[in-house]
Amino acid sequence: MKIRTLFSELAKALGNAIWFLVLLFPLMVMKVNVIGGKALVTFRWNFVPVLFITAFVLSFIWKRALIWNEHRQDKIPSQTFSYKIKVTLQLYFKNKAIKIGSTLLLIAFVGVFPFLFGMYHTNVMITALIYVILALGLNIVVGLGGLLNLGYAAFFAVGAYTYGLLWKYVGPSFVSAGVDTGWLFWIALPLAGIIATIFGILLSLPVLRLRGDYLAIITLAFGEIVRMVLQNSGQITGGATGISLIPRPWFFGMKLAPKQAAVYIYYIVVVLVIFTIYVVRRIEDSRVGRALEAMREDEIACQAMGIDLVRNKLITFALGAFFAGIAGVVLAAQTTYINPDSFTLWESIIILMAIVIGGTGSIPGAIGGAMLLKLLPEYFRPLAQYRMLIYGVAMILVIIFKSDGLLPRHRKQYTFKEKSDSNASAGAAK
Repeated sequence: MKIRTLFSELAKALGNAIWFLVLLFPLMVMKVNVIGGKALVTFRWNFVPVLFITAFVLSFIWKRALIWNEHRQDKIPSQTFSYKIKVTLQLYFKNKAIKIGSTLLLIAFVGVFPFLFGMYHTNVMITALIYVILALGLNIVVGLGGLLNLGYAAFFAVGAYTYGLLWKYVGPSFVSAGVDTGWLFWIALPLAGIIATIFGILLSLPVLRLRGDYLAIITLAFGEIVRMVLQNSGQITGGATGISLIPRPWFFGMKLAPKQAAVYIYYIVVVLVIFTIYVVRRIEDSRVGRALEAMREDEIACQAMGIDLVRNKLITFALGAFFAGIAGVVLAAQTTYINPDSFTLWESIIILMAIVIGGTGSIPGAIGGAMLLKLLPEYFRPLAQYRMLIYGVAMILVIIFKSDGLLPRHRKQYTFKEKSDSNASAGAAK
């Protein structure tokens, strides 16, 4: 590093620290105390050096990190550390015995998880797996179709309220007839998926010609409209109070205790995750999946090639909404209580962040991102008040240093080999 460059970066860091201190001075240094009905302003001068030094050091480190990232991108891919790790892991898992053994260990761990850990950890894992389903569903819309949806929590709410309203209006008939209310879960599961799919199609109709920021604004508005309708329809949906005492699924007519029900719901959501992964994987390898990827890259080229954009956008929103609907039913069964505040814009942002951090368009990325964003806050509750700050910093770091995500999608490559001269001469002789 040249001396002149070093002094230039130090000067910029000094300027940033001063600017940062000026901005935060009213918030961090000045404090208002009310004594005897009078407001007294006190100054916490001991905060000034801490804020200044912290801002100076972080600004300098951030600038050096950006320069390091630029040099890293200039390197040949085979020389980077991440590429070497990737190749090592690929060679490691090419061994058939290792691959089978790792798969069996994962299956065994997932199978015995509720028995190794307590009810608390089982419920935490259920919530994380619900968000895995949501991330995989939104990955179809954002990762494959390239359509930014900020109202995805609305479909989540549609699924949860389908089960809740089914219990509220049909449940009493089941009770009076002596029918197990646990069957309502299995009725609501496909029904919620279908209703959420219809809502997805209805949303896609007015946004067929929109992309980018305009699409994000419309979907955001849709999510808030659904939440406000649920909150203000008190006589139908329970309003802000929500719906309570939603029954958990029964096991072949047997009502389960809370701990047993948690284990049962855990296995149900595991099966749903496997089903979602299978469907998304099949979509990726299908003609529809390739059409969605082409639409994501260039809509004009798609139209020139005869791809029906309207049909593909309808399919994208419908499929994404379906998985959000079934995830909503599982959430309602797990918590036995729902209200509109459970489906705010923040939920849509968390699901979107899971995809971006994990890797857009990547199934392992969506799974890893969802698990990361739901498990870490739960097990680091002392840092709960800094959650949004940590999420923001994580997003910035991933976008700058790992723009394709922590677990990016492996793109298929096709190699065309030319015929050898001997084959060509043999063909000519024939």
